[in-house]
Amino acid sequence: MRRSWLVVRNIEVEDLGIFAEAFEARGESFIYCDAYANAALPDPAAAAGVVVLGGPMNVYEEKRHPFLALEDAFLKAALEAGVPTLGMCLGAQLIAKASGARVRRGPAKEIGWFPIELTPEAVSDPLFAGLPSPLQVFHWHGDTFDLPPGARHLARSALCANQAYALGRRVYGLQFHFEVTPAMIESWLQAAVNAGDVAEIGGAARAAAIRQETERFAEPLRQHGRRFFSRFLELAAG
Repeated sequence: MRRSWLVVRNIEVEDLGIFAEAFEARGESFIYCDAYANAALPDPAAAAGVVVLGGPMNVYEEKRHPFLALEDAFLKAALEAGVPTLGMCLGAQLIAKASGARVRRGPAKEIGWFPIELTPEAVSDPLFAGLPSPLQVFHWHGDTFDLPPGARHLARSALCANQAYALGRRVYGLQFHFEVTPAMIESWLQAAVNAGDVAEIGGAARAAAIRQETERFAEPLRQHGRRFFSRFLELAAG
């Protein structure tokens, strides 16, 4: 029997977005596990792979968000078992932490559409090869991370030196959001939990600018993101 993928959600408004299209195209099944709602995290070794999505909390806020400690243990088990694992934003930070790397405040919040630059190592990477550099992607984060020991550095931005990394062949962390759709971005702009972030970056005027940029950049991102994730699923199956 074919195993399902396990997708860990850390907040209701963040889901697979365009990555769900790649699952559907390959006939892969997935199950959401809502960690933020204290859903039990099953044995990762029983899953075909793991995807950990983003959220507004910080990895070091385990007292405020106790489920983060459970995710840390879950990801350590996934890494130990060699389970294909991909993390976006908070997910990438959680994988970095579980791998022994430091997660900390970044120099400034990076929210909106900003380019990333691929590193020389990304040129031959099975997921990043062929992607344009610079590449316009969507961001929503205030923290950053050190590269985990032994990780390959794959992308950077002007504000954040570590935007993407790979551990071994089948573990990837992306600080940026490759999965977003215009509807997701709109829901994030309107979410009460993000009101402070929106005010900090310029309020309604900046939100309006992000909406205009989304009209320009969302479709290229969808094409590149779906290609990236399809490659990840192929890699995971190999």
